Amino acid sequence: MSELRYDGRVAVVTGAGHGLGRQHALELAARGAKVVVNDLGGDRSGVGASAGPAQEVVDEITKNGGEAVANPGNVATPEGAQSIVQTALDTFGKVDIVVNNAGILRDRSFKNMTPEEFDSVIAVHLRGSFLVSSAAWAHLREQGYGRIVNTSSPAGLFGNFGQANYSTAKMGLVGFTKTLAHEGAKYNIKANAIAPVAWTRMTEDLLPADFAGKLGVEQVTPLVAYLVHESNEDSGEVYTVGGGRIAKIFVAEGPGYGQKETFSVEDVRDNWTAINAGEPLTVYRNVGEQMGPLIQQLGS
Repeated sequence: MSELRYDGRVAVVTGAGHGLGRQHALELAARGAKVVVNDLGGDRSGVGASAGPAQEVVDEITKNGGEAVANPGNVATPEGAQSIVQTALDTFGKVDIVVNNAGILRDRSFKNMTPEEFDSVIAVHLRGSFLVSSAAWAHLREQGYGRIVNTSSPAGLFGNFGQANYSTAKMGLVGFTKTLAHEGAKYNIKANAIAPVAWTRMTEDLLPADFAGKLGVEQVTPLVAYLVHESNEDSGEVYTVGGGRIAKIFVAEGPGYGQKETFSVEDVRDNWTAINAGEPLTVYRNVGEQMGPLIQQLGS
């Protein structure tokens, strides 16, 4: 099989000064993509700013014969997000690939979490992905091509203690991704999400230390690189990835229970087992499909 290349493609990778984003940028550049390496340069809680981390990755790329440019913009502001995409346009003339990877942590149990801690995490992960994608969207539509990867998390899909802010943002990215897939379909814009498990400065306090060597970022990047390749036709999907394993995550619905009469509280109680039945599961492609069983019942 031939090597997957990205010659002629321009990629934007946010949060690319460290960890997963850095690995994504290096891999795409090594395979021929021109890369905008974005990183605000703060710590993992979002405090501080420095152009250094992004520039260091650019220097590594150019040293290895690739093409890249640094951008220190803040994804959480419209101006910062626009500057990231504008850097791609000014330097390389277009944008083809957007990898939304930037993130921060403000972990705290829910009873102690402040509104600022909640809002700041939403701002970077969810709002940031929206703003950067929005800045690129018109260009992707106009050229009739685009690939977007958003970074969700198992914490968003399944919840995690002390991460109400982070989990909310990461599950929000699932709905965001699926909507982009629908709206981008006729423009050949594919949008997918990953839920990675990797040892980075964001997760070093959450994962067992002896897993560090088994959960390297290099185990995640190949999936991201494939999803943003022109040969990938899948869109609106979510994949968990890490430690040598990749699996598709499904949003599914059980068979449920229905009746023609309006439910009473006792009806809900008496049919609780049927309501919670897990088989057979159905995976719907859109809201219209999901409403099908209800419409059929209403019309019967």
